[in-house]
Amino acid sequence: MSDINKVVLAYSGGLDTSVILQWLRDTYDCEVVTFTADLGQGEELEPARVKAEQMGVSEIYIDDLREEFVRDFVFPMFRANAVYEGEYLLGTSIARPLIAKRQIEIARETGADAVCHGATGKGNDQVRFELGYYGLEPGIQVIAPWREWDLNSRERLLAYAEERGISIEGKGDDGGVPYSMDANLLHISYEGGVLEDTWTPAEERMWLWSNSPQQAPERATEIDIDFECGDPVAIDGERLSPADLLSRLNRLAGDNGIGRIDIVENRYVGMKSRGCYETPGGTVLLRAHRAIESITLDRETAHLKDEIMPRYATVIYNGYWWSPERRAMQALIDETQRSVNGRVRLRLYKGNVEVVGRHSETDSLFDASIATFEDDAGAYDQKDAEGFIKLNALRLRVASKRSR
Repeated sequence: MSDINKVVLAYSGGLDTSVILQWLRDTYDCEVVTFTADLGQGEELEPARVKAEQMGVSEIYIDDLREEFVRDFVFPMFRANAVYEGEYLLGTSIARPLIAKRQIEIARETGADAVCHGATGKGNDQVRFELGYYGLEPGIQVIAPWREWDLNSRERLLAYAEERGISIEGKGDDGGVPYSMDANLLHISYEGGVLEDTWTPAEERMWLWSNSPQQAPERATEIDIDFECGDPVAIDGERLSPADLLSRLNRLAGDNGIGRIDIVENRYVGMKSRGCYETPGGTVLLRAHRAIESITLDRETAHLKDEIMPRYATVIYNGYWWSPERRAMQALIDETQRSVNGRVRLRLYKGNVEVVGRHSETDSLFDASIATFEDDAGAYDQKDAEGFIKLNALRLRVASKRSR
């Protein structure tokens, strides 16, 4: 029926991907390899292995990618201070290229002809996954069931599962949770349900990672974050691995009611979508990184970074992590981070992140002897400002004369 003999499926063990697994066999008469990624979503992944075994899968991959995710994807993105449309810290977007990368690696290891994802035909993830696949393996065959089948409702999925004896207990039974959720070490997202009405506020019970600011502790939490070449390496003097550092920031920030946003974003496929996101550690990290850059980056370098940041963020949001333009921008960004070394002190309190100190032993460009309001002992000659102002005002004066 087809030239597809083996498929690597991005598999969670839930209803959708369990149905997809059987549908691939029914439709393509092929062998299925399952791949489940641990990106720090906080779920027990062993049930996915059990479920795959129950369904007769012989090649099962469950990979702990937490350190790689934070070190090679989250941290490079945060060196750029990337924020999409002014608010979104790209928690879902940045996970997709890593999943795509590992799927392609497994396809090569197992001799698979194709890869398959469970993203719908309405969202951004289909684009992100497939741009990743093609960017890494140009000739790979891609199967996107939601664009092919007619199982376009939960009722039809359940009926298909029942007809083929697919167990749907445990993972995949949402217990009545009215949201579509996606989590990793950087964030957790919520879409659908009551959130499809942009006027309806999110319910407090929806949020899983953070206290509400109103219920956060009455006493502020102060922390120090150390940076080396633009990456955070320690909290309060304790060096931590990338994944452990982000996990600790998530706990500290979440306890203090930090990191919630409720936005309507512009999807790459053309529609607007409302999403709620919790990114507690990332919210703190962004503030801290900008603070250490404020004393270690030259003005024009900092401004150049800010100019390309929206483009960089859009490239990631739209799924072009493996593109030549992202790599080129990353090279520029990483070059600027050589001097971004030092410590930032922050105060976390009831949803707010306040920078209260920044220090760099070796790379600070802040010179108190020049900036002081006291006697600078001749470090700066204020008379120099007169010529500077007149030269910069020259075009304004000429234009003003002409308009009279």
